[in-house]
Amino acid sequence: MFESLTQAPADKIFELVAKFRADTRPEKLDLGIGVYKDQAGNTPVMRAVRRAEQMILDAQTTKTYVGVAGNPGFRDAVRDLVFGGAVANERVASVQAPGGTGALWVLMKLVDRANSGGRVLISDPTWPNHEPMLEGVGLKVDTYPYFDPATRSVRFDALMAKLDGLGPNDTVLLHGCCHNPTGANLTEAQWDQVASSLRRTGALPLIDLAYQGFGDGLDADSYGVRKVAATCDELLVSFSASKNFGLYRERAGVSFAVARDKASAAIVGSQMGNIIRAAWSQSPDHGVEIVRLILTDPDLRADWEAELTEMRETMLDNRKRLAAALRKASNSDEYDFVAEHRGMFSLIGISPEEVTALREKDAVYLIGDSRMNVAGLPRDDMDALAESIIAVTRA
Repeated sequence: MFESLTQAPADKIFELVAKFRADTRPEKLDLGIGVYKDQAGNTPVMRAVRRAEQMILDAQTTKTYVGVAGNPGFRDAVRDLVFGGAVANERVASVQAPGGTGALWVLMKLVDRANSGGRVLISDPTWPNHEPMLEGVGLKVDTYPYFDPATRSVRFDALMAKLDGLGPNDTVLLHGCCHNPTGANLTEAQWDQVASSLRRTGALPLIDLAYQGFGDGLDADSYGVRKVAATCDELLVSFSASKNFGLYRERAGVSFAVARDKASAAIVGSQMGNIIRAAWSQSPDHGVEIVRLILTDPDLRADWEAELTEMRETMLDNRKRLAAALRKASNSDEYDFVAEHRGMFSLIGISPEEVTALREKDAVYLIGDSRMNVAGLPRDDMDALAESIIAVTRA
């Protein structure tokens, strides 16, 4: 039977990781893979996470199943973190999922059950996994205008023109904050207009919230989710704890569905549980119990929020330093947008050929579309990096 198969295409990000690992140059710099890094190049275990894990080790007496929908204390704590009371709890159904990717998959399957083969619009550009996941569950993929590479800003008028033309059979996948890959985000005023448009047209919003706390703060980064939840009758949200809790390998995520009322929420919740039962059957608990402890223990939560603030401020400072270094190296303000954008990523705006030249000449690794992980920037060697970037654009 296997003779009918052909080689699957390589994932560009994982392919880049392999090249980086094989590179023997001591000065090599990984700005590609999407994980937070400290100045030593490590992805640390957060202080509160270590403490919570020890508490689990000391107190846990069983490893039995937690149920198809997962840890209820975790789901409720994350619900409060994400929605902040913007919508009545009885209207919110939730299930635990393996990371933000798993949470998205559950919601995509739910959309297909509610509107088989329906259309989902994604931003241009978006996270590379959105499109194949949507196609994999049988949904049709379209795009809406988002990023202008010339101005390095959101094409908001074009975006709104597209949204205003949608209907109740359409689903719109939006980035909740820290847009990946561009780093260009909607303002609060723009979120207000998006929410109003979704209310008018009846299109279903699906918000991917993978970086809450990495942009401007926990509450500021959830403004869009809360505004849409307070405005629209229905909303889907995927949440990931990978970045803001540093739990990449633990795969802790939640799928949320906001329904019109309590009865509707119960039906939607039963469907999400049914999707899980036919997939991984039972949810894992270690990573999500860490999150639950942190969010419900005042001391752990304060420590986590303090370290998350440190991480966010480090990325903001890196952005300012790189923008200043690029301004000096280029003798222009062309790259000032780096300091204005938010989150872990920015599209630097160099060509794939220049990305390759940067890797081959100076051992600086970026994704082919020039997406840069600003958390991995060399704080004490920013001028050299900026000079390398400008050199390949002028070669």
